[in-house]
Amino acid sequence: MSHESGNSSEVSSARARGRIVGVPKRCWCGELVIPLMSNSKANPYRRYFCCAFAAEKRLSNDNHSYKWVDEALLDKVESLSFRIGRLEQSMVDGRVEEERYAQEEKRKFEELGLKLETEIAARMEDVVNEAKGKVKKALVLVVLGCLAMVVLAKVV
Repeated sequence: MSHESGNSSEVSSARARGRIVGVPKRCWCGELVIPLMSNSKANPYRRYFCCAFAAEKRLSNDNHSYKWVDEALLDKVESLSFRIGRLEQSMVDGRVEEERYAQEEKRKFEELGLKLETEIAARMEDVVNEAKGKVKKALVLVVLGCLAMVVLAKVV
């Protein structure tokens, strides 16, 4: 089958209308889009996609789906490049959010460590003060015991 096209740089009608981006699957009429090769003098051996109905009836310059393969693949590459860009941006956003979360967790951990150190220091101070009090009581008892012994030694 040959599809007549005037100029090799001519944009296919589907792209010009902006209906199909990338590789077409079905025509607006519901028929499958099939790959064919041009036998025209202007575009020899150039591959294109065409509506199966239009190809069977040998329709040309109609409103059925028609697109050059190179244009379809270029559209697909551009579409995928855009999607890759969006995915890269979402990855960057995710990393930023993850880093922010990690910094917040680090800050919370440091605050908890500081609070724990303060609490331990306060408890240790209480224990030390209690021990000092017991040592003072014991010292007072020892001094009183010594005085009592000195007094008893003089009395006896």
